[in-house]
Amino acid sequence: MELISQHTKKIMEGCKERARDAGLGFHDETLEYVVTNKDLLELTPKHMIPTLYDYWVHDVEVLKEKGRYELYPNNPYETVINTRPAISFYNDNNPDWLNVMIFYHVLAHIDFFQNNRLFRRTWDGDFGGQALSDKRFITMMRSEKGRWVDYVIEFTRAIDNLVGFHAELSEACRPETANGSKKLDFYFDVFLQKDQKVSQHEYMKEIERYNGCLRSSPELADSLFFAGVATSHPEFEALYARHRHEPRPPTRDLIQYLQERSPFLQKSENRWMKSVMEIVRQTSLFFQPQIRTKILNEGWASTWHERLFLRDERIRGHEVEFAKINAFVTALPRVGLNPYALGMRLFEHVEDLAEKGRLSFEFQKICGERDRREFDLKTGSGLDAIFNVREDLDDFMFLQTYLDQDFVNRHKLLVVGKRLNSAKGVWEYYVKSRDAGEYRQMLLQSLYHPPCIQVDESRARNGSLVLDHRFEGKPLVKELISNTLLGISFLWGGPVKLETSERVTRERREWMPYGYPVPEAATSVEPKFRRVVYTMEDRKLSKAEL
Repeated sequence: MELISQHTKKIMEGCKERARDAGLGFHDETLEYVVTNKDLLELTPKHMIPTLYDYWVHDVEVLKEKGRYELYPNNPYETVINTRPAISFYNDNNPDWLNVMIFYHVLAHIDFFQNNRLFRRTWDGDFGGQALSDKRFITMMRSEKGRWVDYVIEFTRAIDNLVGFHAELSEACRPETANGSKKLDFYFDVFLQKDQKVSQHEYMKEIERYNGCLRSSPELADSLFFAGVATSHPEFEALYARHRHEPRPPTRDLIQYLQERSPFLQKSENRWMKSVMEIVRQTSLFFQPQIRTKILNEGWASTWHERLFLRDERIRGHEVEFAKINAFVTALPRVGLNPYALGMRLFEHVEDLAEKGRLSFEFQKICGERDRREFDLKTGSGLDAIFNVREDLDDFMFLQTYLDQDFVNRHKLLVVGKRLNSAKGVWEYYVKSRDAGEYRQMLLQSLYHPPCIQVDESRARNGSLVLDHRFEGKPLVKELISNTLLGISFLWGGPVKLETSERVTRERREWMPYGYPVPEAATSVEPKFRRVVYTMEDRKLSKAEL
């Protein structure tokens, strides 16, 4: 691995100038390396951070990628890391015109990392340097504690999807005028909803009144707004003063709770485990925004590599090669999911809606297909709209807000179903739906959505740890419950109880010709759920119905 040549670096700097002229924003300093195709594949299992701490799962992934490359050699294009400075890796056999295209793609990724609000916690530090420091610490601990370090990593990684990402993000994005912000939070979240129990209409009127104060006088918005509150609700100030002095428990995720409250980890000989756990937790927090913005991030990068490269004079003579590679990356399949293509088309859709004024309530009220097709206010605000989307949203909000029936119809998207042909003994695929709601729901089901599991201190007995799974329609994976609870029990130093919901089904077997086994997926089920509690005590797992 080595830095790119000065000739290639000059190409990158030219791409930076053109990207900034188009509106992208990113730091000046970047590092670019060239590696072999095989080495580029092997960067992926390390979560794209070469300095990340060593762990056996990473090694297994590297071996798997080596085997895959020997069987199916391919040409990965780039890998970019959200560090300070941003680091990117490229193939060592790319021609200049291909590097131009890839550089634009990478610069759009960097722009996304450094401007999307979900990455706010990553803006002020250098994770690459921190990861190297963590790696050295774990290496030192391994020399002292041996395999117990890997046990702690294993047990903590089993629950690293339960980190309080949104709570941490909320603190990082809180404005500097913290008192005013907390007062507003109390007014809208507690006073209006819990104390006054106002209607939705009145609640929205108050939001609009505050926005009006912001528009008329941004610096005095809070003072003007709460002057009106004092007139209509004179008791508010006294309630807020009382609220400020009430002790409130800090928001803690499960890893933090174990670090602070576990009797086992408080022992002097075990306190080193908390440092290892915090490394795993901080690593998970760093990658949470990337997991939650896959479609948005890749769609943004694909949008800009196409637009900027088509304007670049260096494309001349390579139009066919570019078209082939670009089609391979951004082709939108009617069956399956390509995040590059879907995100790119959705950004184009948002820009088109904003340009024609179709993001307005006036357009939403129109039902006629012809009237909707001909609606065009020529607002010229399309570019601003997609930059706002890039700044504020994640994949869930992106799909939920903008994937509508017009988008599904335009690209002829569909939901595919699978059924058993009993007469022939084969599976058949068919068009199940072309409805935008069902297509959107299919995509939302594929997004990252960790379970919500909270500690319930009120039900703890005899030194046990009680976990409550707030059921949201997705049951936990049964195969993982035993090992996960075993790890939590080790870190807690006592019995652990997990209350969750499990599916109860009534099955109806489909008929199959004689001699054909009936697949499990051929059963028709009616979902029904019941609450159960798993208990891990003395390394033995038991289950009981509630």
